[in-house]
Amino acid sequence: MKERIKKIMESENMTPARFADSLQIGRAVISHILNGRNNPSLDVITRILTQMPDIDSQWLLTGSGNMYKSEISSHSSDSDIKNQNSLPDLFSQLSQENENSVYSTKDSENLKYRKENIVDTYQKEPQSAINERIIYKEAPSKKVKQIIIYYTDNTFEAFTPGQ
Repeated sequence: MKERIKKIMESENMTPARFADSLQIGRAVISHILNGRNNPSLDVITRILTQMPDIDSQWLLTGSGNMYKSEISSHSSDSDIKNQNSLPDLFSQLSQENENSVYSTKDSENLKYRKENIVDTYQKEPQSAINERIIYKEAPSKKVKQIIIYYTDNTFEAFTPGQ
């Protein structure tokens, strides 16, 4: 793909810096693509195709076909053009659906009924705190069994009560 990008720049007589500026991307991005450090990202490809609508997307992606889109050739049949025009677009379908949709009064009554029966769970009163009595148990009394003192000269002394 980097070779095809180079061909685009050559045919448009653009330097890499001017090409990057025309695509509104960083110059380093184009430099990295041309040097083989990075592959072109989807953003770069879409910017090339939007800024240069005469470049054939199939050629840019796969290298097959011509570099530039060709005009509708005179030998193309009228049926191909009619098929292209007969395809519905998204917005015409939505407008037709809106014109054909009819809301019944039964549905609107159900909506009113639902609005009236909304339960507001956030208005509940907070529960009162549970008063619990904490009982402390006394531990059995402990007695000293032995005390050991360690000295810096690695000696120790042990003391036991009652001796």
